[in-house]
Amino acid sequence: MISVIIPLYNNKKTIEKTVKSILSQTYRNLEIIMVDDASDDGGAENIKKFNGRIKVFYGDGHHGANWARNFGARRAEGNCLFFCDADVILKKNALEILKKTLDKNKNASFAYSSFKLGWKKFISQPFDAEALRRQNYISTMSLISRKDFPGFDEHLEKFQDWDLWLTILKRGGVGVFVPEILFYAKPSRRGKSKWFPSFFYKIPWNKLGIKIKALEEYDNALKKIEVKHGL
Repeated sequence: MISVIIPLYNNKKTIEKTVKSILSQTYRNLEIIMVDDASDDGGAENIKKFNGRIKVFYGDGHHGANWARNFGARRAEGNCLFFCDADVILKKNALEILKKTLDKNKNASFAYSSFKLGWKKFISQPFDAEALRRQNYISTMSLISRKDFPGFDEHLEKFQDWDLWLTILKRGGVGVFVPEILFYAKPSRRGKSKWFPSFFYKIPWNKLGIKIKALEEYDNALKKIEVKHGL
């Protein structure tokens, strides 16, 4: 069984479409766990119409997406985990393709694919440990073998997906790539879409006497990963 875990925080406008895309999967042996991380927009109410097909848990305060993911994982019964953001639409055969790929590659800890964020395609690549140490190319929306899941670092606000794959790599795990676009993510004010294009971070803003908060946050988050994993 695959346990699909959805961290929910103020995603009222998108959560219903996300759940429908999961319920319409061609792979049927699923459980869906949603963890409401103290939303205040009533998004969890939209789930009641699915007549108990989703297990819903409520946090005792806002702790962040990593906490919600770990909370859901501890209550999951599947031998594979798929962490699905609440603004993602899956292709109907996404989980079936990822599961077949993981089953065929017995040495792999997780299977991942390319995806779209709004109009932009994020094309990934075959698994390469050295390339992964240089930069992340693997989405959180990957199918992970439960026995190899180390948990998300709840102290990180950015790069939590990269940290997860580096931790698995450090423990001897590897991933396997599916060369297809298997899901679509809607841009929002949080997450990837809040950051600028990659070339923006290569400009020496400090030398130009310009301080940019988003850039400082990016640099601080990057340093945490570099120190933690010795990059």
